[in-house]
Amino acid sequence: MLGPAVLGLSLWALLHSGTGAPLCLSQQLRMKGDYVLGGLFPLGEAEEAGLRSRTRPSSPVCTRFSSNGLLWALAMKMAVEEINNKSDLLPGLRLGYDLFDTCSEPVVAMKPSLMFLAKADSRDIAAYCNYTQYQPRVLAVIGPHSSELALVTGKFFSFFLMPQVSYGASMELLSARETFPSFFRTVPSDRVQLTAAAELLQQFGWNWVAALGSDDEYGRQGLSIFSALAAARGICIAHEGLVPLPRADDLRLGKVQDVLHQVNQSSVQVVLLFASVHAAYALFNYSISSRLSPKVWVASEAWLTSDLIMGLPGMAQVGTVLGFLQKGAQLHEFSQYVKTHLALAADPAFCAALGEREQGLEEDVVGQRCPQCDCITLQNVSAGLNHHQMFSVYAAVYSVAQALHNTLQCNASGCPAQDPVKPWQLLENMYNLTFHVGGLTLRFNSSGNVDMEYDLKLWVWQGSVPKLHNVGGFNGSLWTERLKIRWHTPDNQKPVSQCSRQCQEGQVRRVKGFHSCCYDCVDCKAGSYRHSPDDLACTFCRQDEWSPERSTRCFRRRSRFLAWGEPAVLLLLLLLSLALGLVLAALGLFIRHRDSPLVRASGGPLACFGLVCLGLVCLSVLLFPGRPGPCLAQQPLSHLPLTGCLSTLFLQAAEIFVESELPLSWADRLSGCLRGPWAWLVVLLAMLVEVALCTWYLVAFPPEVVTDWHILPTEALVHCRTRSWVSFGLAHATNATLAFLCFLGTFLVQSRPGRYNRARGLTFAMLAYFITWVSFVPLLANVQVVLRPAVQMGALLLCVLGILAAFHLPRCYLLMRQPGLNTPEFFLGGGPGDAQGRNDGDTGNQRKHE
Repeated sequence: MLGPAVLGLSLWALLHSGTGAPLCLSQQLRMKGDYVLGGLFPLGEAEEAGLRSRTRPSSPVCTRFSSNGLLWALAMKMAVEEINNKSDLLPGLRLGYDLFDTCSEPVVAMKPSLMFLAKADSRDIAAYCNYTQYQPRVLAVIGPHSSELALVTGKFFSFFLMPQVSYGASMELLSARETFPSFFRTVPSDRVQLTAAAELLQQFGWNWVAALGSDDEYGRQGLSIFSALAAARGICIAHEGLVPLPRADDLRLGKVQDVLHQVNQSSVQVVLLFASVHAAYALFNYSISSRLSPKVWVASEAWLTSDLIMGLPGMAQVGTVLGFLQKGAQLHEFSQYVKTHLALAADPAFCAALGEREQGLEEDVVGQRCPQCDCITLQNVSAGLNHHQMFSVYAAVYSVAQALHNTLQCNASGCPAQDPVKPWQLLENMYNLTFHVGGLTLRFNSSGNVDMEYDLKLWVWQGSVPKLHNVGGFNGSLWTERLKIRWHTPDNQKPVSQCSRQCQEGQVRRVKGFHSCCYDCVDCKAGSYRHSPDDLACTFCRQDEWSPERSTRCFRRRSRFLAWGEPAVLLLLLLLSLALGLVLAALGLFIRHRDSPLVRASGGPLACFGLVCLGLVCLSVLLFPGRPGPCLAQQPLSHLPLTGCLSTLFLQAAEIFVESELPLSWADRLSGCLRGPWAWLVVLLAMLVEVALCTWYLVAFPPEVVTDWHILPTEALVHCRTRSWVSFGLAHATNATLAFLCFLGTFLVQSRPGRYNRARGLTFAMLAYFITWVSFVPLLANVQVVLRPAVQMGALLLCVLGILAAFHLPRCYLLMRQPGLNTPEFFLGGGPGDAQGRNDGDTGNQRKHE
């Protein structure tokens, strides 16, 4: 181990620990190796106010120091260094470590988690279809300490099948192999601890108890498990509630006081408190100030040994505290290890050499790992040197080392050379792994848990802080030493806790077990209410009524539809005014200049007819707001005018295509068919096809006005229900076909020099049409039902504005601002240059055929 020189340095550092000189302990949180293990430890704690005020995805600042988190990190460091010095475990290989602060917050823990999954020797995460050959920076992860963090990181690492061994996360949910296939832990799950607590209650005859948990996943799931265990043993839970977690500026005093008042006013003498440290601290803080009568408190492992709670003034008056604590091997050499490394951290020469040897790539990303660690003394951490969770961290490192030893098929002479082990390869050897650590033999079961014994601990007050005395144990069955237990009652008599309480407003009684006098109070869910205080079940509201949670009556539902006064409708009406105004302005200009070359080139009367149709499309938008009534008229009256407009544009596109792409002899013959009566016949034919489709849609699958009582929690939604989305889409088929043919006929057409490019406007008009309706489909499918009429209104108006902006408004601009271009040569191609261009084009076509 360490020689006399280091021990002398340790003595020197301890003598000079009060000088305030900064340490380099934060630089000792990483070490290179053949295989690197990641570590997640709560080295600091973030301020609650800072977490709630985050408006950007930046990491919170961890200001408060956690001595236990640092000691757990040093326990991992000690285990890695021990393994590197062993000859029977991974001989010839050197493990490294990369330890980061989680701040006890998931938002902080994600950044080092991402860093662990970066490519080896980099900080980049690559995206692949297959991660089988991917080699991340670390081989496995030790931590985190809490279930809240493990629920986040466990799913994240499980995607990459990276082994993760927690030393403190005990939630039963983490045992689900389907959700967390790569999660392991060196602590038993909460179910074991709660089974021991239920047997303790049963053995002492306490069948009327209160069960409290912290208002988080840890507490909620713990209460759920305990309820089932208690019911199976005939134990009635008189009070069951959640203790809110403290907040920096809003402690929610009322809920804590309500819970305490319920317990204090009942005959319950035993309380199971399955809570995190901060929730338990909040509860006891107010119980002491409220002078709660002494009880027997059955503690969860999370707060049983907490210095924060043990040191709370007045804690000795809360009653008797019993709880189960995981039993592990003692790490006798750990205290000296911590003292030695604090001494090394005070040596400038050691720090300088360490900084050169262990440079990391991530300092500019995650910052200094633990700046608070460089300002501590031995006195700051001495109280936690014998914390029971040290062994869990120590064992977690040994489990990974043993799995790697098995994966590499190492023996006494060394480990055979082979390609670097991937995390998923290591994971295969983690399942059902048996490993030896601290004189104990541990084994991961099929759920990734270890079976370990518990000691039953009793708080015995000696001075201002209690001591933990063994008064029993649990190794599958409970045994107690009753004579060693000191009760808070007069004459040291065992308290008696047997059965009932009144439920609050909006709650009904749910009988548990075989005792009708023992029940839980259950909130009536939304849509039901409590009719009378003696109800055993909630009464459901009628279909046309609703109720909030914990209600004593029902309320009438009001009708909900897209009303005229809603902001979305008002905005669409403004858009309608704009579109209709532009249509009327364009129509007026075209009528005024109806004999001009520009208007004649745009179709003449057909162009005016198309603008009239666009105006009708705008007016059809008014059918959608308000209480649904004319469902049958909405689609035909909006699609038919649009068909009329698109058919006129199709004639324009066909004429452009004929003139530009066909030989002169054919063009002259076909152009006549695209003008005059034949053009109106095409328009009539297109509209008749659309009428047929709309008629089929209305006859076969008529939309109907329905009232939906379930989609909104407090209102009845009145809307037009589309019975067949396929038929709804087919009603758009004529318009889509016309638009597609327009686009095909103009997309590749090039205008002749000296003539107006009619094709370009049509092309962009059709693009606007397609963009509008292609966007309409996913938007209509995903938007709330009540807003679907607004989506259809917006699509129609945007389609009108797109056609106006691309096709009609440029012509209006030429009529108003550039009348000099309104000539036959520019629009109709009547000049000699145009004839020459047509002849040249015909000659070119003939050469192509030859």
